[in-house]
Amino acid sequence: MGFFLRWVCALGLLAATYNPTQYNYVVWVSEYGGANLSIAVLIGLLLIVGYIIYLRATLRSIGAFGMALVLALVGAILWVLYDVGLLSLENRNLNTWIGLVALSLVLGIGLSWSLVRRRLSGQADVDDIDE
Repeated sequence: MGFFLRWVCALGLLAATYNPTQYNYVVWVSEYGGANLSIAVLIGLLLIVGYIIYLRATLRSIGAFGMALVLALVGAILWVLYDVGLLSLENRNLNTWIGLVALSLVLGIGLSWSLVRRRLSGQADVDDIDE
């Protein structure tokens, strides 16, 4: 349940920033941000804080190479689904959602990896002892 919640929150963060519907931060700011500048800045800062939390935890947990590896694995799975005919890439909106899910999986795995590694190996990560 912990990974699922972290993944859903990552997907929510990415989808709140941009998605193919009209209900996202990018569209809202471009249409109404000038009239509501203080709200646009506040929401933008909240989104930035969310990205910093996820990206910092992911980089500390699996690193840039791990992020690339997870993204490559998701890409390979999508390639297989396309090759066997279970996935069509002609719908632009669907492609955007697939990209959002792929990126959210990278962030969700990155945020959960230390917990998974501790359960698998029995070893805890100790970072930043001096802080």
